[in-house]
Amino acid sequence: MPTARETLLEAAHAAVGTQPWPGVRMVDVAAAAGVSRQTLYNEFGTKEGLGAALVDRLVEGFLDGAARAAAEAGRGEDPAASCAGAASWMLRAARDEPVVRSALTGCWGGRMPPPGTGGDGSAEDGAEPGRLAAALCERMMSSLSPNGHAATLNRACEAGVRIALSFVVAPHAGRGDEEALRQVRDVVRALLADSH
Repeated sequence: MPTARETLLEAAHAAVGTQPWPGVRMVDVAAAAGVSRQTLYNEFGTKEGLGAALVDRLVEGFLDGAARAAAEAGRGEDPAASCAGAASWMLRAARDEPVVRSALTGCWGGRMPPPGTGGDGSAEDGAEPGRLAAALCERMMSSLSPNGHAATLNRACEAGVRIALSFVVAPHAGRGDEEALRQVRDVVRALLADSH
């Protein structure tokens, strides 16, 4: 059985799917989750706390899915296939989940809940594109065999992730995802070949 927290996050996610974040009301989220407003405030403190928790949850789900896709595609032996698997997941997630797209691009707009902020006013870890790319590379690296070339492999994976991010920001009109995935594979292979 889901916890009150999970039920509230699901209700908030459903609400932001139908209206801009500023229009989401705490009382409506609590009612949709079947809990009291007090329970909602006890869990998240404020609307901003609820929004930050929703962003964190969706970003974490994205990272987990992308890491799984990378591991399945490359089976730990083919970094180019791993990067293409993560890129494929990224492109689909950006199309299907507006909060993930906002995290990947850094363009939150008024429709999405804003990410939490750190003490210096910057986006929390995972909610800023550069940090998100670094987190994805780190997770991908944990499933790959560096064969003594960890730094080169990390640079190649980062390049692949950043190419995929460029296709999130500026999709290739009319070619679907395959062109993006081909470019990711080609660049990763070229960077790794240069190191041998």
